[in-house]
Amino acid sequence: MTSTPLLTDLPSYPKLQALASTLKRARIDQFFIEDPLRTDSFRVQAAGLKLDYSKQLLTKEALTLLLQLADEVGLQQRVRALVAGEPINSTEQRPALHSLLRAAEGGALDAEFRQVCVTRERMKHWVDRLHQGAHSGFSGQPISDVVNIGIGGSDLGPRLTTEALKPYQGHIACHYVANVDPTDLQDTLSNLNPASTLFIVCSKSFRTEETLANGLVARQWLLAAGATAADMDMHFLAVTCNREAAAQFGISANNCLPLWDWVGGRYSVWSAIGLSSAIAVGWPNFERFLEGARGMDEHFLQAPGEANMPLLMSLLEIWYCNFFGAPSQAVLPYSQHLKCLPEFLQQLTMESNGKRVTAQGTALEYSTAPLMWGVAGTMGQHSFHQWLHQGTSLCPVDFVLPLTTHSDKPEQLRQLVANCLAQSRALMIGRSESAALSTLLRRGFSGPEAKRLAPHLVMPGNRPSSTITFEALTPETLGALLALYEHRTFCSGQLWGVNPFDQWGVELGKEIGAEVLDQLMGESNPSDDQTDPSTSALANAWKALN
Repeated sequence: MTSTPLLTDLPSYPKLQALASTLKRARIDQFFIEDPLRTDSFRVQAAGLKLDYSKQLLTKEALTLLLQLADEVGLQQRVRALVAGEPINSTEQRPALHSLLRAAEGGALDAEFRQVCVTRERMKHWVDRLHQGAHSGFSGQPISDVVNIGIGGSDLGPRLTTEALKPYQGHIACHYVANVDPTDLQDTLSNLNPASTLFIVCSKSFRTEETLANGLVARQWLLAAGATAADMDMHFLAVTCNREAAAQFGISANNCLPLWDWVGGRYSVWSAIGLSSAIAVGWPNFERFLEGARGMDEHFLQAPGEANMPLLMSLLEIWYCNFFGAPSQAVLPYSQHLKCLPEFLQQLTMESNGKRVTAQGTALEYSTAPLMWGVAGTMGQHSFHQWLHQGTSLCPVDFVLPLTTHSDKPEQLRQLVANCLAQSRALMIGRSESAALSTLLRRGFSGPEAKRLAPHLVMPGNRPSSTITFEALTPETLGALLALYEHRTFCSGQLWGVNPFDQWGVELGKEIGAEVLDQLMGESNPSDDQTDPSTSALANAWKALN
């Protein structure tokens, strides 16, 4: 691959700067008055999802220039390189073949695809075996509970999928433990039966300290309940690249499912990392999940720029981050079953694109990867929506809204939908001081008191948002939604010129963590020169109580 030009060096960049400066004085609600067909012009659909981005501070001229920006960076060529298996992860000299994990055929990547198919069959074997009650624990009881032990990409994807597809879950309960805080595992195990519990230890390297620590405690829990070392194969599976380390832990090769170095953790829910969620919902539903993602892949590869949903969402991210200085973006799923989506997207976007140098190592002088955050449904309306409406920072919002519910309470769904649509409208139109004054007078305040309070009710509006809707939250629409944000993340990384497939920034904390752990274990002195006075004092405070 040729080197990526800096975003600020692209010919369309200064034109977009000038246009953004003008649009900062424009009003989104006025755009609808000027163009009655605006909603139709700023709406696309793909793989069962519909994106309405008409409430963005965006004109057709700006969109045209943003699409030119993508052309100038050679984005189509980079997409082709991605799916062709070129080493687009340049710092580690690896391809990034996560889309192959949900593909129906391998094409030029037939060798890798055969490995994927073999692993799918092994996943299906375990899912069917557990659902049929054919796999028992050390006492002969069939497995009733599965505990996924992982962290980061080995936890967030399958946890989200299991929670999102709760209406599709069968009789085997799946639980998730990620935090090395002992209470996470302890609280999870407190209501489980060791004789009928299966653990899936997910670690690409099988050296992740938090995961191994939790795995060892789980092993001791089984041994304390009467299992023997020879029984561990009845209670442990592993998903890893490092079968030797798994064997040292006590998990046989037959109980290890593979990963490959061309799958990044945050892109791995489609692989054997998703085994726990496949167990939760059953193999046919997991296949539907893969099919939904495949549909978004096909759209991403085939749709022209002006109708390409992942590309358009990426261009909006660039637009607000680099031309309006927005430091963050909120994703607000109006679905309790999607409550884990914001946390999943935090890792996907911020670990991928939270970089300060280009893929070639050149320091960047512009922002990348705005903070991603959010919570589900109406809860945020009673906490941070105050900041969204009246705060001093610009924060674009993605509303995510299923239009039907799996529950038997359609009247509550009606309330939920009304709240979602109202919030997107309120962000756009705001409330003027004269409208605030009229509102206070209607509430019975006197003229002077209404005038005094009116500024506090003013909301400037003009806060941009998009709304992603789909008929129902199904395995297919969930797969399409996650693939949508994966491709959006890739496009943004290419426009910023960073490598979205490495994560060197997580290493230093781990290295220092090992040093501090030695100090806490008494194997080195916390006052040694390699640490600082603050860290030494904090380590000594812990040692004084433990």
